[in-house]
Amino acid sequence: MLHSDLKSYRIQTLAVPAHTEMTNIFAHFADKPWAMLLDSANSQHPNAQFDIMVASPISTLAAYGVKCTTTTNIQVQPTTQTYDANPLDVLRSLLNDVLDTSDNGKIKQNQPSENPKVPFIAGALGYFGYDLGRCFETFVEQAKTPYQSPDMAIGVYTWSIVHDKHQDQFYLCSLNQFDSPEPNDIIQLLANDNTAADFSLTSKWQSNLSKHDYIQRLAKIDDYLKAGDCYQVNLAQRFEADYRGSPWQAYLALRDANQAPFSAYIHLENATIMSISPERFLSVNAQTVKTQPIKGTRPRSLDKIEDQKQIDALKVSQKDRAENLMIVDLLRNDLSKTCEDNTIDVPALFEIESFEAVHHLVSTVTGKLNPGEDAMSLLQGAFPGGSITGAPKIRAMQIIDELEPDKRHIYCGSIGYINHFGDMDTSICIRTLLCENDNIYCWAGGGIVLDSVDQDEYQESFDKVSKILPVLERL
Repeated sequence: MLHSDLKSYRIQTLAVPAHTEMTNIFAHFADKPWAMLLDSANSQHPNAQFDIMVASPISTLAAYGVKCTTTTNIQVQPTTQTYDANPLDVLRSLLNDVLDTSDNGKIKQNQPSENPKVPFIAGALGYFGYDLGRCFETFVEQAKTPYQSPDMAIGVYTWSIVHDKHQDQFYLCSLNQFDSPEPNDIIQLLANDNTAADFSLTSKWQSNLSKHDYIQRLAKIDDYLKAGDCYQVNLAQRFEADYRGSPWQAYLALRDANQAPFSAYIHLENATIMSISPERFLSVNAQTVKTQPIKGTRPRSLDKIEDQKQIDALKVSQKDRAENLMIVDLLRNDLSKTCEDNTIDVPALFEIESFEAVHHLVSTVTGKLNPGEDAMSLLQGAFPGGSITGAPKIRAMQIIDELEPDKRHIYCGSIGYINHFGDMDTSICIRTLLCENDNIYCWAGGGIVLDSVDQDEYQESFDKVSKILPVLERL
C-alpha cells in the first residue's frame, strides 16, 4: 500500500494547437486495451463542460457476476487475484490498496490555490453493466447470455487528460509517485498521423424481437400492470449486425450525429463499447448527490413548427409526466438508502431537454450522503437506474428478464468514474452499442404504463435509434 504522506499530484497545462478536440488526442490510444474516453461530443448541454481520457491503468477489475479478477501492475510482474464477492466491494478494496483512498489516506493536493478545478485526476473509470444488478438482488434468470465481455470492467488510472471546454484548456493530470506521459509526449502525438481502418456493416440490422413478438410482450406487460405487479415496466428490443473495421471510426460518426453530453468510448482486449447517452445516472460531489432521470420522449422534426409541436405535446402529456413522476419517486427512495434524512429534494421536475434525435422530459433529484456511505454504496443502492427498469424496480426487473430474450449487458448499465477524492459521475447507458466477435449490438425501448399504446411504443423504440442505425448503415 502507498503511504499517504508520499502522495501528491500535478495538473499541467497542455499547449495544444488551436481547434484541437479530445478525439484528436484519444485517436492515438483508441486501439489500446483499457483506453477509455468520457466525451461531451461537442454538446452545448450544461452537463457537457469536461472531456476525460485515460489509458494504461495500473490495475484492472473484470467481473462476471460475483466472479471477479483483478490485475495490478505496480510490481515488476503483474499480480492477478480472483474473488467470489460483491464486485463493488472488490473495487473499493482495490482503490484502497492501490491508491490508499481510505478516509485517512486521501491524496493530498500540492498547491490548492493554484491548481485548476478538474473532475478527474486519478481513480476508477469504466462501466457497470445492467446485469451487475443481479449481484445485489436475487431472482430466477431466464434471458440468454450471448456476450463474452464482463458485466463490469473498471480500470484504476494514475494519470488522465482533461479538456475544460468552458476554458478551452487541456490538462495533463498525474500522481507524482507513478510513471506518466509528459506534456511534450502528448503534443508530439498530435504531430503524427493516426489513420484507423474504416468501419462498415457487413449485414443488415436484425432485431431479437419481431414487431408481432414485441407487441405480444407489451400485452403481457399490460396484464402485469392490471394485476398490480407493477406501475411501469421498461421493454427493449436489441438490434444486431455484423461489421468489419474500426469501431473508433463508427464512434466518430455517431458522436457527430448525436452530440450527446454523456458519450463514451471504452476499448477492452476483446470488446468495444460506444455510448452516445444523454442521461446522467448518479453524481457525487463533496457528498452532494444528484440524479437526472429521463422519462418521456418525442421525435425531432426538421420542420421548426412541427418540432415545436412535439415539445408542446410532451410538456402537457399526462402519461409522460406520470411516468416521469413514478421514476422520480423511485429514485427518491433509492437515494434515501444512503443519504441523510430530510436531504432528498427535487429541484427540477418535468424539464424539456432537446437532443439531435429526440426531445426528453427530465427531472432532477438531489441529496446528501450519510457520513458512513460512499459513492460505491450509493451506486449499489440505486443500481440499475430506475428510469430504465420500471417501478417497483425488482418486480420490473423480473418481468424484463422474463420478456426480453437476451440479457442487456451494457445497455441500461452505467459508465463513469469514481475519483480518488471519492467523487463520482456516471451515465445511464441508453443509445449504447457493444462490439465483440465482429458483432455489433444496439438496444432501444421505453417505459410501459397502463395507458401506453402498443404501436406508439414500438415506434418510439425506433425513434430513439434514428440517429444510430442509419448512421452506421451509411459508413
